[in-house]
Amino acid sequence: MSLLWKIMLSTSVAITCLLAVAGWAVENYFASNASVMLNEEVAASSRAYESLWRARAERLASISLVLSRMSDVRAAFGTRDQATIRDTASELWNSVAPSRTLFYVLEPGGGVVASLGPALKAAPSFPLAAAAARFPGQATGFVIENGRLYQTVVTPVYVAAEHGSALLNVLVACFEVDAALARELKQATGSDFVFFSRGRPIASTLPVKFPERLTRQEQVRIGDSNYAQFVVPLADVAGQRVGELRILRSFQAADRRLATLRVRMVLIWILAIALGLAGTYLLTKRIVQPVHALERAASRIATGDYDARVPVSSSDELGRLAESFNEMCAALRIARQELIRQERISTVGRLSTSIIHDLRNPLAAIYGGAEMLVDGELSAGQVKKLAASIYGSSRRILAMLQELADASRGHGRRREACRLRDVVLAACDSLADAAAIPGVALACDVSPEIELTLDRPSVERVFQNLIANAIDAMPHGGHVRVSAESADHAVVVSVEDDGAGIANDLRPHLFEPFATAGKRHGMGLGLALSKRTILDHGGEIWADAATGRGARFLIRLPA
Repeated sequence: MSLLWKIMLSTSVAITCLLAVAGWAVENYFASNASVMLNEEVAASSRAYESLWRARAERLASISLVLSRMSDVRAAFGTRDQATIRDTASELWNSVAPSRTLFYVLEPGGGVVASLGPALKAAPSFPLAAAAARFPGQATGFVIENGRLYQTVVTPVYVAAEHGSALLNVLVACFEVDAALARELKQATGSDFVFFSRGRPIASTLPVKFPERLTRQEQVRIGDSNYAQFVVPLADVAGQRVGELRILRSFQAADRRLATLRVRMVLIWILAIALGLAGTYLLTKRIVQPVHALERAASRIATGDYDARVPVSSSDELGRLAESFNEMCAALRIARQELIRQERISTVGRLSTSIIHDLRNPLAAIYGGAEMLVDGELSAGQVKKLAASIYGSSRRILAMLQELADASRGHGRRREACRLRDVVLAACDSLADAAAIPGVALACDVSPEIELTLDRPSVERVFQNLIANAIDAMPHGGHVRVSAESADHAVVVSVEDDGAGIANDLRPHLFEPFATAGKRHGMGLGLALSKRTILDHGGEIWADAATGRGARFLIRLPA
């Protein structure tokens, strides 16, 4: 994943999480506020209900009190004639009493003397005994009768007697609590009202059926909606609980507003994500462009092009980074030039040392032979032998110089058919004296029937390098064995010794120039030149990776 997409992905995740947390907080805040507001509205509806209910009860009480104190009404009550009582009180009662209000004139024992208002199949039984406890004052309360709920005001009517006053009649004003009354309360307050008594609803304004069993918690679920609930107990004239009023406020409006808020928040989230990603893309692209320029310049440097430069387009951190990168490139270019110069000087020194080392033995043979010819009296046979040694050493020097020149110029020489055994023996003979000093025994196990088309001097030089390395690796004596076998149209030659073997850290760089370790002489050019010679012959050379004592080099040459 590119840096651009990483930044865009992280930004989108951050924006999503931020908006999710903000949306959750806003939704919870809105929901809690809606719940608090609904609870407050329910409480306000309860206060409004109490005010309306108290005003209605006080109105009934005042009308009843006025009637009880009117002389003509009291005189009519004294006749105990229903027609007289009804005719006397009906005109006044119908003019001032609320609609659907019932009015009863009762005897002190509870019998109905007369009634005004809507006709009922059966008059409710009024708890006069409980109301008498408050006489001569008025008593108010709820009465439940035949599954109907009534709000009542009981007013006693007294007359003068020999021993104080005597109870003449009892006026009872009441109205039924029904669905019409509940709707009036809902219109006045905006809340739903449910009058509940004896385990069932008496009157309700809910659009759904009210469950008979419902908790008294502040929030309840009825049907598919949630409601805020406020419970008001309903007591009779004696203060005993006969039911309860549940004032409910639906969460539907709040839920609709909450759903609208969710939709708006989702739209805002989508818009914010789109704008955030677009802004992040433009800003990140502007940031990533210098980074891509740095990457391209670094790739050019990795390929060896130290002239790469990064354009500086700003003065911020990326601009300063580009300037530092350009300064680093300039410093690397100068350091590389200096390193190349020092490496060239070092290479010339190493090459000179290697050439001196390689020429030392044949020059020593020429010098020693010439000195013996000058200073000693030698026989003709000895002179001929010394001359042959001087001639052979001179030929080896010329061959080495020509080989070095050919390797540096990439030129090859004429090849000829020769026996591989003769080439190996010639290399062994040239190093016989050097091998005798540490006590190293040389052995050649190559069949005389193996013939190859070779550049003999250069291949002989290869075996000389391998055998010389083996001798140099065994300062306390040992054995060097050269063997060959034919396989798959090729000849595989093995050169192995009893030395300390090849170090693991040197093995990957074994055939590189100047790679050497554990040798008394040499600068590490022999194996590099030997590999070049074998490759020119279409073969290959490698060191055997098998563990064990000593080193083993294998050469494969085409038959």
